[in-house]
Amino acid sequence: MKECCEEQSYMSAAKVGQPAPNFDAQAFHEGQIKNIKLSDYKGKWVVLFFYPADFTFVCPTELGEMADNYAKLQEMNVEVISVSTDTAFVHKAWHDATPTIAKIKFPMLSDQTMKVCMDYGTLIYSEGLSLRGTFIIDPDGILKTAEINDNSIGRSSEEIIRKIQAAQYVAANGAEVCPMNWKPGESTLKPGLDLVGKL
Repeated sequence: MKECCEEQSYMSAAKVGQPAPNFDAQAFHEGQIKNIKLSDYKGKWVVLFFYPADFTFVCPTELGEMADNYAKLQEMNVEVISVSTDTAFVHKAWHDATPTIAKIKFPMLSDQTMKVCMDYGTLIYSEGLSLRGTFIIDPDGILKTAEINDNSIGRSSEEIIRKIQAAQYVAANGAEVCPMNWKPGESTLKPGLDLVGKL
């Protein structure tokens, strides 16, 4: 039965180029526990940053780095929402107890029902935990990138920022695309027959 549910969940999980699944769940944010919806952030770019659990090892290194880059992301019209299956009360306790996590100013979503993880295909059913999933959503609510890592592999905020910059550039310059490792100020490509076989 579990295998059937896992297969069904991954088949129906969020897909790039499609509307990102909405959610309405509790979050610890700005010293309060409140309900937030993905739809609240329409008009902004959103990074959904799934991780397995509070009070762990790799997770604080990732979340601390996201916290260090949060002001830069906000300047780029980006909101970060971290997501785990811990309760909002556990998020608060972690925030209060750990200096690295105390730096966090973005919402820490509680996916206690595991529905958000299921909708985005990150849930480890046998453990009730999430894989390390990173999803970039555009201001219209369309999923632009999706990446899921094994929980032993930490992510790079620098690379997430680079992907957002590329997605924002393409959104503003629809006739152009960004090649491998593109960064702002570098050359882009204009797809056409003249490039075929010449790259």
